[in-house]
Amino acid sequence: MALKGVRKSNKNPPIFSHEFVIQNHADIVSCVAMVFVLGLMFQATAPLASVFIAVQHNASNMETSEAPMTYTYGSRDTAAVFFYCLISIVMHAIIQEYVLDKVNRKLHLSKTKHSKFNESGQLLIFTAVSAAWGINILVKDNLLIDITSLWADYPDGHAQMSFMLKFFFIIQMSYWLHCYPELYFQD
Repeated sequence: MALKGVRKSNKNPPIFSHEFVIQNHADIVSCVAMVFVLGLMFQATAPLASVFIAVQHNASNMETSEAPMTYTYGSRDTAAVFFYCLISIVMHAIIQEYVLDKVNRKLHLSKTKHSKFNESGQLLIFTAVSAAWGINILVKDNLLIDITSLWADYPDGHAQMSFMLKFFFIIQMSYWLHCYPELYFQD
């Protein structure tokens, strides 16, 4: 029995309200990320945009072209972590909408179990992809033979790593940092 005078509104929330930002945060963040990607298209902005998107601090010796490219860490990595944090928010929303929400509808879970399922599902997917990617890097970079080479001479030595290893670390940092704003955007 419906209550008289009480009517649910199907209106969209006002544009600059909390509800609008919470409901559309992935779309807003994807537009911000697209600004960086569009920056690569123009000669004047490409150097700045590439700091956010490309892996920085190449430590390779350019004279010998046979050696694989290696990278080290530096302050420009914070820009890359920021950009890939934005990408993590977008990927979080995509996985939520196209995978977890479809499974949730079939399971008919309560609101509490729905929230726990979403959080566990996101973490399971990220952990599985990270484990597979990490094993791939360990095998391709021959780190299984001497695993201590990952931290040898730290912090005095200049740790040099392959492109994939450095990109893996950037993605790991950005994923775990994206969790903080996601706490705000949870239902």
